[in-house]
Amino acid sequence: MDKATGSSSGGEADERWVRTDRFLTDLVVRPDAALQAALDASDAAGLPAIAVSAPHGKLLHLIARAMGARKVLEIGTLGGYSGIWLVSALPADGKLITLELDPKHAEVARGSFERAGLGGRVEVRVGRAIETLPLLTAEAPFDLIFIDADKPGYSDYFDWALKLSRPGTLILADNVVRRGAVADPASEDANVRAIRAFLERVSAEPRVSATVIQTVGVKGHDGLAVISVSS
Repeated sequence: MDKATGSSSGGEADERWVRTDRFLTDLVVRPDAALQAALDASDAAGLPAIAVSAPHGKLLHLIARAMGARKVLEIGTLGGYSGIWLVSALPADGKLITLELDPKHAEVARGSFERAGLGGRVEVRVGRAIETLPLLTAEAPFDLIFIDADKPGYSDYFDWALKLSRPGTLILADNVVRRGAVADPASEDANVRAIRAFLERVSAEPRVSATVIQTVGVKGHDGLAVISVSS
């Protein structure tokens, strides 16, 4: 979800999407108590309710597990909900580094990771991502990189993700459809324009192969970019 604006970038969700998402969450996804506790802690602290949905979080988990990821980078921590999904997919010696601008958000996330018993495998780094990303070069490459932060920064985050990758790294970027507005070249919305620029940057990059999947659900209409680094 859109961690830059504090609102769901997918807009108002269709009631059918919400009902279906909740049905699938209860029947198939079945998030555990630690995940619910992370959402509760975020609510109690007044964080915006913009975490990824449960089905989306489980998708992140399954991707990380299927590719055998050991080292994951997340750009945009919020309250730690997506981070729990990611780090719980890693082996015992795996590690998640997650970057967060807001110290309050970072504090809530650290508490959620500890309650989930995952604190020893997660490092929350506070500061502007564009300033903290260059400090990660000694810890690269990462197997999986998840971008879910301020939209104007996506192109820069993608460039850094490439620098911190290896052939086979997967880069995922959330909120890239934005109610379909991304298809409108005349849009004056700064976030939409930033996402268009990001997608154009991805399209022009010869070292990657990418797709974008539209999504609907409790968060409305949006999409996820899936980018594989080939060289």
